[in-house]
Formats: sequence, structure tokens, C-alpha cells
Amino acid sequence: MPEILALLQNIAPVVSATILQQMCHVIYGMLISNGRITMLEISRWTETGGSYRTIQRLYHTPLLWLQIQWIFFVSQLQKPNHEYIAAGDEVVFGKAGTETYGIGRFFSSLQNRVIPGLSFFVFSVIDVKERQSSPIQAVQMVKEKEENKKQAKKKAVKKERRSVGRPKGSKNKKSEKPTLSPELLRIQPVLQPFLAILKGVLAIQYLVMDGHFGNYPSAWMVLQTGLQFVSKLRSDAALYEPFTRKYRGRGARPKYGDKVDVRKMKKKYLKSDKKEDGIRTQIYQAILLNKGFAFPINVVVILKTNLSTHKQAHVILFSTDLKLPGEKLFDYYTLRFQIEFNFRDAKQYWGLDDFMNVKQEAVTNAANLSFFMVNFSSVLLRRYRENNPEFSVLDLKSHYRGCRYASETIKLLPQKPDGILLAEIFEQIARLGMVHPVFEPVSTV
Repeated sequence: MPEILALLQNIAPVVSATILQQMCHVIYGMLISNGRITMLEISRWTETGGSYRTIQRLYHTPLLWLQIQWIFFVSQLQKPNHEYIAAGDEVVFGKAGTETYGIGRFFSSLQNRVIPGLSFFVFSVIDVKERQSSPIQAVQMVKEKEENKKQAKKKAVKKERRSVGRPKGSKNKKSEKPTLSPELLRIQPVLQPFLAILKGVLAIQYLVMDGHFGNYPSAWMVLQTGLQFVSKLRSDAALYEPFTRKYRGRGARPKYGDKVDVRKMKKKYLKSDKKEDGIRTQIYQAILLNKGFAFPINVVVILKTNLSTHKQAHVILFSTDLKLPGEKLFDYYTLRFQIEFNFRDAKQYWGLDDFMNVKQEAVTNAANLSFFMVNFSSVLLRRYRENNPEFSVLDLKSHYRGCRYASETIKLLPQKPDGILLAEIFEQIARLGMVHPVFEPVSTV
């Protein structure tokens, strides 16, 4: 408990002393619990002062989570002179019933289908050198009631065969300002405060998002904030070289040149060619055009060929920064996956999948508390990983649970043991249940 309270002192400027004590009890209970992370489960493991009603009050109190996460990151996780990029992604998890605030039908990439549940959009900062993501902002995405009906109508219209000829009202020149989808309109107001809080502290130039956002409206939205965009195009995206041949002097000046076959690209675009374990990996980079974009894009194509079967597979990455080297573009997109590890830890260890709250404030606090624990636990893990690099979250929870058992057992003794014996008792019991036990003395909580 004293160690937890000491780390929480950094966020004291944005929360009251009462909230600080309540958070201390909740975090302590979450670190010990080995079951579902609910308010009732947390209250079973807390010490004096951490009753169910105390925890309930915290969950129903409005909190400035963006400021809390940012202050904690700057004070405990930020490394000076390290390069950082930003990443954004949606996390969806299932929920039953109809009473939970914001419940709707969202696409789950894990189940590869639309499920009833909740959706949160998360922005994080990723340390390029440490290759570690730290969630900073998590905001619930709530669909409008009529949005599903509109999407169904749109699909029905698409199925109808369009009449021959030019659509009425269409223009010769495509507007550079696209129409943002309802999803992007929900994300846009979340992105702005996230970037505002970074200003003056972290010099971030790139925002990375997955292939779902690999389109012109998403790129345009990001460019309006002053950042460059990195994402992935569809594997069947049509790409063209800029028109470089001589203009014949008749009609509109051509914009698009030859269409690019990503599996038979010209040698002048080849940047890397390696063979390993029977797989040939070729990396190409070029400034190309796509008819869905109003400007050229920096494209990197990763083509893999099985040398025995001659089967091929490819991935098309792109960035709005035309000067970004291909190696960095590939590395930045690879780093995007670190945010998925945040989602996994929040669900598996810190209750993102488990909470039973239904009110808006309680749902917001439960989800944000899960992401706060991702950052908080990474700070606690650093101390143990100095001597044991394989020390995991399960080991951390086992350590705190062992110390809790030792503390309650010692209270039953008629006489308290001396300091050396007491430290040895805590050390031995704290190792119970660890996957990667620490064999050096650790301090008690």
C-alpha cells in the first residue's frame, strides 16, 4: 500500500485526497485479485478503508482521466531524448443485456463478426526505442440509434444497379475535403484533446492506425491536425505511377500514368531483397497515386514469395509523408501492434472484460481504470525486471497476493517476529504461485 500511494502522489494535482485514497485501495485490490475484476471482487481483497461502498463511490465520481494518464506517463514512463509516435485503435468487448450505457453492435476483430458489446477508442504514445505503448486516452464510442438503420439502407442502395451514364450533379474535379463517416466524426473530437495535451511535451510527428482506416477521409482528418498519417491499404488497392510522358496538347492534362502491379514492380523501386528459411522477402518503395486520394502517397510494398511453392503474399503500407524512408514506415506500422498488447492486458488482468457497471460514469471509470493499470503495472514491473527480465504481470499479482496472505497470518501470531525473520517470511510466501519467481529479497507492501 505505501508503494502504491507513493506512485499515485504524481496525480495529486488533478484529484482530491479522498479520491487518491480510494484509488489506492482499488489498485491494491486489483493487484491481489486473481478472479474477475468487479467492484465486489476488489472489495474482498482490500484492507481497512476499502469497503464496497468506498469503491462504489470512486466508480461513480467524475474523473479527469486524460490528465491523470498524461501526468502519470510524463512523471513515470517518459524517457528523455526517446522518439515517440502516436497510435489509435478501437477495442471492442462483449456485454450482455440492454441496460449498460452505450451498448450496441460493434465489429470484433477477435471473433471476426459483429457482437453486442461496448466500444472504446484508445490513443496511445509508443516509445520507438523501448517498443512499448502507453495508453493515454480512452473514450467510449456510442452509436446513434438510427445509425444502424442508415447503414442498412446504404447497403440496399449499393445493391441496386446504377443507371448508365454520368450521375446527376457530379463534378469534373473531386473535392479535396471528403465526407467523414459517422465513425470518423466520433473519433475526431477525441483526437483533438489528445494532441492538445501532447503539445510542448512530446514532439510527435506520426499517427499510426490499422488498415480499417487506410483511406482518404482518415488521412485527411489526421493531416488537418498537423500530423502525418501511417496506415495500410487494401491488398487489391489500385495504384498508379504519376503521368510523366509527353503531353499531346489535346484534352485535360493526364494525371495517372501506368497502373502498378504490386507483384511485378519495377526494379527501380526495389529497396531490399532477402532470402531466409525458403522465403524471399522483397521491399519496394515508390511515390504513387490512388484515385481515392487527392494527393500522392508514399507507398511501401512488402512482397513475400515461397521459393518451393512459388506462392506469393503482399502487404501495402502507406504514409502521407513523402520523405519518410521505407524502413521507418515499415517499423512504425509494425509498432502499431503494441497497442493490441495494451488491450490484451486490460482485458486479461485489469477487468476491461469483467466490470458489471451500467451507468455512464461508472462504465467510463471502469474502462479507464483498466487502461491506467496497464501503465501503473508497467512501472511496478520495472523494479523486478532489473533482476528477472521474464517477470510478468501474473508474477506481480502473485507477489502482492502472497504479501497479503503473509500480512494476515502475522496478525494472528501472539508475538510479532523480528525484522529479519519477518522479511524472510514475506519473501518466501510472496514467491508462491509465481511463474518466474524472484530469488532476491523484495520489500513488503
